[in-house]
Amino acid sequence: MRVNQPASKAVILARGLGTRMRRVDRGAVLEGHQAAVAAAGFKAMMPLGGRPFLDYVLSAIADAGYQEVCLVIGPDREVVRDHFEGSAKPQRLRISYAIQEKPLGTADAVLAAERFTGADRFLVINSDNYYPVEAYRGLRALAGPGIAAFWRAGLVTEGNLSAERVATFPIVEVDPQGYATRLVEPGDAARGPDSDALISMNCWMFTRAIFAACRAIAPSPSGELEIQAAVRHAMAVLGERFRVLPFRAPVLDLTTRADVAVVTERLAGTRVML
Repeated sequence: MRVNQPASKAVILARGLGTRMRRVDRGAVLEGHQAAVAAAGFKAMMPLGGRPFLDYVLSAIADAGYQEVCLVIGPDREVVRDHFEGSAKPQRLRISYAIQEKPLGTADAVLAAERFTGADRFLVINSDNYYPVEAYRGLRALAGPGIAAFWRAGLVTEGNLSAERVATFPIVEVDPQGYATRLVEPGDAARGPDSDALISMNCWMFTRAIFAACRAIAPSPSGELEIQAAVRHAMAVLGERFRVLPFRAPVLDLTTRADVAVVTERLAGTRVML
């Protein structure tokens, strides 16, 4: 792909264990097949309005102009293949699969998709978040790496994320030219938790440089290889400059059973075309 062409590939990280979704929440009302999916921890396939959550995500990606998608899944997730190779076979997207053998973190998941991406730029997102189409489009148009960053106030007041949960995400600091200077962990931030700030929600445009960064980093204290650490390495050591695209828009989050009803309501009436 020539560097001045819009990106056409997207990688969706769908390998997670869904630990928080597995936890029983007696205040959350799940219907039909939802309880079984929650017990399995497979958030991306949670039925919402008769369709898996992942259908909504893929439809938005197609709306933004992407044509090829790689789903990074675990070796036990054949239900995904069955869905997209059966009655829900996409017409607007070509879907590939990459297997992350063990849940070693988001940077390891990105490495699993290396063969799919080749030399091309590519979008990376979480499978349990529904991002605005405008973020996908903006990143697609970039000639190099980028971060879609979301104002904290918009995430809390317009989405389904609590202020406490948003406070656990990295803050993106930006220079006057619009490039990221740092990803600041919440505990390292000088500003207070109630002040507005740009937040990273794991919505990225990467070049092949990210793979070298993913291989260079050490595991976090929890034992995972985290994509935020790889981005920091790419910036500090490899000289990658990440353009920051700021959005005052919500990101719907499907992490716990309590999120299911809220996200279902927010996505009601959304057109889904794969």
